[in-house]
Amino acid sequence: MDIVIFIVAMGALIYGADFIIEESEKIALHFDISPFIIGATLIALGTSLPEMAVSMSASLQGSGDIAVANVIGSTIFNISLVLGFVFLIAKKISPNRDLFAMDSAWSLFPILIFILMSLDGKISMLDGFLFLLLMGAYLLFLIQSNQVEESDTDENKEDFAWIKTLGLLFIGFIFVVLGADFAIDSAGNIAREFGVSEWLIGLFLVAFGTSLPELTVAIKAARANNADMAIGAIIGSNVANFTMVLGLSSIINPLNVDLSANFFDIIAALIVSVMLVFITANKLYNKSAGIVLLTVLALVVSNSF
Repeated sequence: MDIVIFIVAMGALIYGADFIIEESEKIALHFDISPFIIGATLIALGTSLPEMAVSMSASLQGSGDIAVANVIGSTIFNISLVLGFVFLIAKKISPNRDLFAMDSAWSLFPILIFILMSLDGKISMLDGFLFLLLMGAYLLFLIQSNQVEESDTDENKEDFAWIKTLGLLFIGFIFVVLGADFAIDSAGNIAREFGVSEWLIGLFLVAFGTSLPELTVAIKAARANNADMAIGAIIGSNVANFTMVLGLSSIINPLNVDLSANFFDIIAALIVSVMLVFITANKLYNKSAGIVLLTVLALVVSNSF
């Protein structure tokens, strides 16, 4: 029964996030916000809502391992699985934006800071506020970036309806919050029933489920020949996962982190982040890079159990 509840809860998370993403995008387009900023902020933050809801709920319930493992696992899945599939299905990827010079470092900053913060064995409330400051710095960087495009929003303004948009946003938030609560309860029961640690449940089961919105959005963007938005959404989502998700979760309740016990998984997240930098530096936006990323994911999964 817990497995059924978990699947239904994850479905609520995903559909709720989808409502929020779509309606937030309409609001952004209505106010002439550029497509790149939409992808790197609203879509990235929107696809991170499931991780945020799950980790904050886990923190409230004292399940710190699920909260932290969810973020580590989501980072691994976002880069290896999501980006890997994007490279495999996209016919051609030629980003107009210099992703290496402008954005790739942001895939490394959060996890490096996370490792430094975890050296004392926990993410404290102060660390949480520092994470939020880092998110503010990232948003400021995007706003000040001079490589943005103006969007054509006439059609969007004609179709824009505040009542419908706000209503769907409200439904989306309800789905996300309730889905997160049930997902945490059922995931914890599954872990206890099968003798699997909460860390592994958060790292794979919860992280995979909460990464599905990123996968959906990135594939849609890749098929629409908008690689900038696809890759930007992944980078932005990873930044949000560490800064907003861990930041808010640790403010609610300090999170214990055992670096030695979970060394392999944390290093795996660091390695795929470095791989993203390498890919953008050498413009390896092709199917070969996608196969390599998916191979790395397979190795991480096989060596974590």
